[in-house]
Amino acid sequence: MRAVLQRVTRARCTVGGQVTGETGPGLLILLGVAPGDTPDTAHTLAAKIVKLRVFGDEAGRMNRSLLDVGGGVLSVSQFTLYADTRRGNRPGFSGAAPPEQARALYASFNAALRGHGVPVGEGVFGAHMSLDLTNDGPVTLVLDTAEG
Repeated sequence: MRAVLQRVTRARCTVGGQVTGETGPGLLILLGVAPGDTPDTAHTLAAKIVKLRVFGDEAGRMNRSLLDVGGGVLSVSQFTLYADTRRGNRPGFSGAAPPEQARALYASFNAALRGHGVPVGEGVFGAHMSLDLTNDGPVTLVLDTAEG
């Protein structure tokens, strides 16, 4: 799995003019699923993210986790994180999991976040979505389970 985390003061996802998910202070997570990913991968990544110290303490140092600050998440499935742009000008997406597998693991990932007590807003799998967010910092991190 590959996740792009953006620390936000707020984030909202809309599909066809309807809000499908949102969060206040916390993280916007763009999540890509690879063919070799499993429910264990989803649970391990969720556990890592909720404990990742990317929020400021009293001294302004990134020393607090999502759990420490009581933050929320807007989780959006994003197969384009596995784009292959090495050849030509049109990206290929053969590195992304098939939709059925990706949908199930996206749901498993979100359930794992909720299992840690984190409120989770969601995008709509496979839909054309509009994201509106306010970056905080900005702080943007990329996590890839294939890299450890």
